[in-house]
Amino acid sequence: MPTVQHLNCGTMRPPATGGSLVAHVLLVETAGGLVLVDSGFGLWDIEEPARRIGSARHLIRPVLDPAETAIRQIQKLGYQPSDVRDIVLTHFDVDHAGGLADFPHARVHLTAAESRAAQHPRTANERSRYLPAQREHRPNLVEHDPERGDVWRGFAAATEILPGVVLVGLSGHTRGHAAVAVEAGDRWILHAGDAFYHRAQILKKGQKAPRILTVMEQVVACDRQRVKANHDNLRQLWTTASPGLTIVNAHDPELLRQARKVVG
Repeated sequence: MPTVQHLNCGTMRPPATGGSLVAHVLLVETAGGLVLVDSGFGLWDIEEPARRIGSARHLIRPVLDPAETAIRQIQKLGYQPSDVRDIVLTHFDVDHAGGLADFPHARVHLTAAESRAAQHPRTANERSRYLPAQREHRPNLVEHDPERGDVWRGFAAATEILPGVVLVGLSGHTRGHAAVAVEAGDRWILHAGDAFYHRAQILKKGQKAPRILTVMEQVVACDRQRVKANHDNLRQLWTTASPGLTIVNAHDPELLRQARKVVG
C-alpha cells in the first residue's frame, strides 16, 4: 500500500496575507520508488533566485531555505535522489517546478497543454512565469491529455498516469493546470495545486480569503472564468466528499497542517 507524506517545500511571505504560505508537495512512497506531486523550490533556485524565480520573488518573498527543498527532506528520510522515479506537476510555475533540477533523471508528468505553454509561451503572462532557466537541465517531460480520459469524482477530464495516480484537468490558473489525485490505501488525496489559493474559496459561500490572495489569483490567471468554475466544482466536491477524500492545495498552511494529521 502506498504511503503519502505532506511536505512544505517552500515557505513564502507575501505582504498582507496575515502569515506565511507553503509549497505543499506530496511524497508518495510506492514499491516501485518515490513519486512527488509538485517539487516546490529547489537548490538551484536558492543559488540563483534572480535568474530562476525572476521578479516574482519580490511579491511572493520566498524564504529559500535549503532544508525545505524536497531533495534535502527526502535525504533526511533516508532516501537517495535517484529513488524519485516520477514527478507529477500541477503546473510549471517555479514554486511548483523549481525542484525538478534536483532530480534530473525523474520522469516529469504534466498535461500536454502545460508543456506547450511552458516551452512555447504565447502571452506576456506566460513569458513572465515560464523562465527558460527552469528547464536548462532538460527535464524528461511526459505529456498527458486528460481531455481524452475518463470522469473522476465529477470532473470530466481525468486520466490515470501511474498506478493510483490520476491527472485531472483543471485549466484556468494556467493553460494546462491540473489537479492530481493519489490513492492511499482506502482513501484518496486530491492535490488541487493552484486551482484555489485559500480554503475559504471552496467552503460555504460567504467566507472570505485574504484579499491579497484573491487579487494575486486574478492577476496571474490565464482564464478567470475557469478559475471561478473550478472553485464552484471543488466546493461541490468538498461539500459532498466522503471521509475517504482529503482535498489540499498548494499554498494554504492550514490545509497542510490538517493533512499531516491523517496518516498516509
